[in-house]
Amino acid sequence: QYMHPTMRRNYGAWAYHDRPRPGVLHHTSKHNEEIWTIRCGTQRQMDVYTIKTLADISDEFGDGYIRFTIRSNVEFMVDTEAKVNPLIEALESAGFPVGGTGPTVSMISHTQGWLHCDIPGTDASGVVKALMDELYDEYKKEEMPNRVHMTTSCCQINCGGHGDIAINIQHTKPPKINHDLVANVCERPTVVARCPVAAIRPAMVNGKPTLEVDEKKCICCGACFPPCPPMQINDPEHSKIAIWIGGKHSNARSKPSFQKLVAAGLPNNPPRWPEVGAVVKKILAVYKDDARDWERVGEWVDRI
Repeated sequence: QYMHPTMRRNYGAWAYHDRPRPGVLHHTSKHNEEIWTIRCGTQRQMDVYTIKTLADISDEFGDGYIRFTIRSNVEFMVDTEAKVNPLIEALESAGFPVGGTGPTVSMISHTQGWLHCDIPGTDASGVVKALMDELYDEYKKEEMPNRVHMTTSCCQINCGGHGDIAINIQHTKPPKINHDLVANVCERPTVVARCPVAAIRPAMVNGKPTLEVDEKKCICCGACFPPCPPMQINDPEHSKIAIWIGGKHSNARSKPSFQKLVAAGLPNNPPRWPEVGAVVKKILAVYKDDARDWERVGEWVDRI
C-alpha cells in the first residue's frame, strides 16, 4: 500500500527506462504510463526532524510517495515531468544532493560506529560523512566508468557489507586483558570458542580464573571483544584503517574473488580522516583513468 499508484498499476509491465539526468530515472510502461524517480543522498543516520523534512518536501512538491534504498538514498516518485525540477530544487535547497544513479559514486553503506554498536574501533558513519563531503560532486555527476559502491566498517568483522572500495578498521595489537574483571563479566568457554584461530585459552592470574592470548597466533580481529569487554582491543594509537578494492561475492558472470589490499596502517584520525580521503580519491582517479573492471585491479596497487 506504500507504492505509488502508477507503480501498482504497472507492476511487472514496464517497457523501458532511461535517465534524463543524474539522479532521475524515467520509466515507461507497456500501457504508456510514465513515472519519474528522483534520488537524493542523506547522511544515513537521520533524526526525526530530517525525516519529517523529507516527508514534507514529498507532500508539497511530489506525490507523497518516498522509499529508502539499501544505501540510504531517498527516492521520490512523481507521475508528471512538470514536478521533477521543482522537487529537485526543493531538495537541493534543503541540503540533499540529487544524484547517485548511473556511473556515479553511490552513497556509502556503513555500520553503526560509535552511535550504537558495542565493538567499534572507529566511527564508520563519521568516515562516511567526511568522505561524502569530499566526493559530493562525484555523487551528482555521472562521470565514472561504472557505478562505484563503497562500504565502511567500524571493526574487522565488516558488517558494512561488500563494495568496490571497502574501508575497515585494522587492529594491529592483541587485546589487553583486565584479568580482575574477566571472571565476573565473561563466559570464558564462549570467548575461547569465538576465536577463529584458537589463540585464546583459559588461564589463572593472581588466583582468579581468566583468559590468555597466544600472541603468535592472534590475528587481532577483535572477535573476542564483544562477548568479553575486558579483552580491550581498541587503541587510539594502534587501531588503524585499511582500504581494500575489487573482489566479488557472487557467482554471476564470473567466479567469486577476494579483494586486494591497497592501503594499510592509515591513521584512525577523526573527525575528518584526511589520510583516508586522500587514498580514496587517488583510487577513484586511477579508476577513471584506467576504466577496467574492479575484478582486475591487482596492478593498480603500486599506482595508488
